[in-house]
Amino acid sequence: MSAATDGASAPAPGASGGVGAPILELEQLTAGYDRAPVLRGLTLAVAPGEVVALIGANGAGKTTTLRTISGLVRPMGGLVRLDGDDLAGVSATARVRRGIVHVPQGRGIFFGLTVAEHLRLDGLRDRTAQEVAFEHFPALRDLAGRRAGLLSGGEQQMLAIARALCRRPRLLLLDELSLGLAPVIVERLLPVVREFASTQGTAVLLVEQHVHLALEIADRGYVLSHGELVASDSAERLRADSALLTASYLGERRA
Repeated sequence: MSAATDGASAPAPGASGGVGAPILELEQLTAGYDRAPVLRGLTLAVAPGEVVALIGANGAGKTTTLRTISGLVRPMGGLVRLDGDDLAGVSATARVRRGIVHVPQGRGIFFGLTVAEHLRLDGLRDRTAQEVAFEHFPALRDLAGRRAGLLSGGEQQMLAIARALCRRPRLLLLDELSLGLAPVIVERLLPVVREFASTQGTAVLLVEQHVHLALEIADRGYVLSHGELVASDSAERLRADSALLTASYLGERRA
């Protein structure tokens, strides 16, 4: 097991086999709310085609990390880089244009709009782009005319992820996509994320409460505890370290 260090672990090859310069780099990132830091000195990197799991107990700083990357929370210190460019001063909207797509907790869908209307939002009128959604989630094709509020929880999450994939993101941030879903549904969603990252070269940073499911499709993982990085390693080694995973889930620090 690799202990946390001052620098990010070197990005490992994604399932696509390529190792490139990191798409995402965080360097000593500190962030929080009302001048109270939640996240302290986090350094990590995600390479093209790589899925990286960010794990830890509730309150560890995982959601704050994603919100800071997407520009919804302003850093108190440190750097966020996309393709080597410092994103300081870049708005959340401009970050979307640069290829950062964030699927938040709660899915970010509109109950009054149909599936088809969701896929036309944000300028996604290109039918080729919309076909990406149906390719990865064929069930949505038959649901195109149904309002999102009438979909099951699993179908709503399919729609949320499909909207993200339609944008062909450079960096995809996924926050607890399993929230409120049975593990069997999550087992169907996560492989789609893995395949997309591998085939499209998208960097994925995944926050997931079902830790073992996340590590099944991830290349590497970072473990947060009380806002600090306590370990990082390959997903395979993290899966094998049950003591560390138990401690991280319970919010405990391991000596």
